[in-house]
Amino acid sequence: MIKNDLYLKALQGETVERPPVWMMRQAGRYLPEFIALRDKYDFFTRCQTPELASEITVQPIRRFPLDAAILFSDILVVPQAMGIDFKMKESVGPWLDEPIRTAEQVDNIVVPDVNETLGYVFDAIEMTLDKLDNEIPLIGFAGSPWTILCYCIEGKGSKDFNIAKSFCFLQTEAAHKLLQKITDTTIAYLKRKVEKGVSAVQVFDSWGGMLSPADYNEFSWQYINQIVEALSPLTHVIVFGKGCWFALEEMTMAPVSALGVDWTIKPEFARTLTNHTMTLQGNFDPARLHSTPETIKKMVNEMINRFGKDRYIANLGHGILPNIPVENAEAFIRAVVDWKPTI
Repeated sequence: MIKNDLYLKALQGETVERPPVWMMRQAGRYLPEFIALRDKYDFFTRCQTPELASEITVQPIRRFPLDAAILFSDILVVPQAMGIDFKMKESVGPWLDEPIRTAEQVDNIVVPDVNETLGYVFDAIEMTLDKLDNEIPLIGFAGSPWTILCYCIEGKGSKDFNIAKSFCFLQTEAAHKLLQKITDTTIAYLKRKVEKGVSAVQVFDSWGGMLSPADYNEFSWQYINQIVEALSPLTHVIVFGKGCWFALEEMTMAPVSALGVDWTIKPEFARTLTNHTMTLQGNFDPARLHSTPETIKKMVNEMINRFGKDRYIANLGHGILPNIPVENAEAFIRAVVDWKPTI
């Protein structure tokens, strides 16, 4: 049994004394101990070496009173497992020498045996669970099929992913075939994570907000929903779509345990769109962690009071930025841990 199950209680909609807290990308680039490993090993070496991935996962847990850990990895390990050779290029980010631009390329992409191609992730889960020693839950994650498609077609990051969108609109059949292959791989990947012992899985739709509501339903949500339907009988599923507030009503009808929201929506509106029935996660602006610790504490208290302490998981509205002072990250976490209801 997990000793601190506050996060799981929030996912189950139970009454809690305070919301649980964790931060997207908490195992990462703002920590000096992470930077020390980053300077020794390249990005995908860290992802693909179980000892390093598990060590990075628990680094913030040693520092802060967090209520959940999230496995250090990357959404691009899934397309790598499918034979799409992503690299992490200095000062550029994700990079593909030969982006997917034709139906023939899509036909040649395989749905792999995840045990053969992603075994290092499952080994990292085992090592991490051993380090956590049932103190807090471990979260597994994957990128949404749409978000992964964006990188596969574009070949790198982008402000608007216009090449990816054009591919979907002009080669629609090939786009859906690629999305389905990514979806099938992701379902197998997340199921294996659950078998290895994660307590919940989160789907990150980082680029869903690039689409109109109608295109979102066609190219993103229907594939996320397949993942939710496949995983929800096995574990808690959280969906986070950045910029996707317009889809919250529809998402609420799916068997999700929680929905993540970014900082561009008011807590009250998010509650209204989800019919006051859904556990919500977010929505602190990551850039606001540049504020003073005193301001951060005040803003966190206000955020919790507006969402309400139940059916709520305190988090950022996206991943923590690399230049955030460690003491400010700690101020955010401790503000949640120390929160008390207003009398």
